Amino acid sequence: MKPARLRADALAGLTTSFALLPECIAFALVAHLNPLMGLYGAFIICTLTALFGGRPGMVSGAAGSMAVVIVALVVQHGVQYLLATVLLGGLIMMAFGLLRLGKLVRMVPHPVMLGFVNGLAIVIALAQLEHFKRDGAWLSGTPLYLMAGLVAVTMAIVYLLPRLTRSVPPALVAILGVGLAVYLLGLPTRTLGDMAHIAGGLPVFALPDIPWNLETLQIVAPYAVIMATVGLLETLLTLNLTDEITESRGYPDRECVALGAANMASGLLGGMGGCAMIGQTMINLSSGGRGRLSGVVAGVMVLLFVLFLSPLIERIPLAALVGVMFVVSQQTFAWASLRVVNKVPTNDVLVIVAVTIITVFTDLAVAVVCGIIIAALNFAWQQARELYADAHMETDGSKLYHLHGTLFFASTTQFLNQFDPANDPALVTVDCRHLRFVDYSAVAALMTLRERYSKAGKHLRVFHLSERCKRMLKRAGVQHD
Repeated sequence: MKPARLRADALAGLTTSFALLPECIAFALVAHLNPLMGLYGAFIICTLTALFGGRPGMVSGAAGSMAVVIVALVVQHGVQYLLATVLLGGLIMMAFGLLRLGKLVRMVPHPVMLGFVNGLAIVIALAQLEHFKRDGAWLSGTPLYLMAGLVAVTMAIVYLLPRLTRSVPPALVAILGVGLAVYLLGLPTRTLGDMAHIAGGLPVFALPDIPWNLETLQIVAPYAVIMATVGLLETLLTLNLTDEITESRGYPDRECVALGAANMASGLLGGMGGCAMIGQTMINLSSGGRGRLSGVVAGVMVLLFVLFLSPLIERIPLAALVGVMFVVSQQTFAWASLRVVNKVPTNDVLVIVAVTIITVFTDLAVAVVCGIIIAALNFAWQQARELYADAHMETDGSKLYHLHGTLFFASTTQFLNQFDPANDPALVTVDCRHLRFVDYSAVAALMTLRERYSKAGKHLRVFHLSERCKRMLKRAGVQHD
């Protein structure tokens, strides 16, 4: 690898590590955990997925979407049950990848991807507003003006520095520059140390201290399944987005296996569960991180902050980190989706808006599932409407129907409405050369059609079935001409 590439990845990883700190600490606090658990999780998951995952340049860590899932578990059963849940969730993720199910991400339509990106961009921005509060109350007066001013300066550096030089990541310059200015000028603003003290030692290997029995499994299994589902969804969608940005191809199954192994390691070493983090991934990519080294540096730096550099890191003003995340939010939002509102079908616009709103007000998994359902129903409806028949009388007095389209559960009514058993002649022929049979509903519709003609005392012949259709009919025990 070229020295320039190594340098770019190393600087991008360093920049990303600063952005990982407040997010992982905040997510740990949301889950009622020691902040060090979030940082250990970030170190382990970020490093292992960077080394062995299927998408260089993507950053994983202790994600907020997974923290929300396990709050009730921690409150009701304690930290040790959480660690067992992370362990089992990681095992589920590994199984998902080993079964090569990562390809299922192809089932996610592009409008759902746009809604996912827009929703997370809004969530990232809204999360930063919490830093404008102290003890639950909004800042006012001088503290508010100082916070807003430092955020504005940080954003200005990130936006303007690339016009002068691209040799260093602008986010890194902004964080260090604003941090140095606050220290030298003695400005009274909140720092990372006000969120939590991050000094600690190396993570220690230990099995979760729980009863290893069926009752415990019944407690942790539902949370583990939800955690794995949310983590896999966010990771695979972020992988798709990273592919688009870098114009390269990742390997979803490999990423799932690495993510699962990383979560299992995190559970055994006292860390939170995690998955891909779209905000930190965007910081890494915009800072020039493209290789595995960027993720490794980000993860290792988090551990070094905990072990050796906490006195310095705790002095970083939150305003600098908030400003960077505001920029990330702006860059993550798919602004092009606003310009295509009048250029794409209304149903696709509905999917984008629905997924965006659901992501903001509930969670990613629900949003993506709802988006896929809406898109699937729309697709089924459109396909059902396209089924039609051309009919004409033959010279021998029989009637010939030429069917076109796809016969499946949503189009069976449309299919049956093409025929007129009561008024058709005694012999009716159906040409299925251009008709595709998809499911058992199609077979049932054909059986219903035959019964209708039979009750009318007429004969129905079906020709030019595809080999797949013949196999479906044979399995269903239906005779065909």
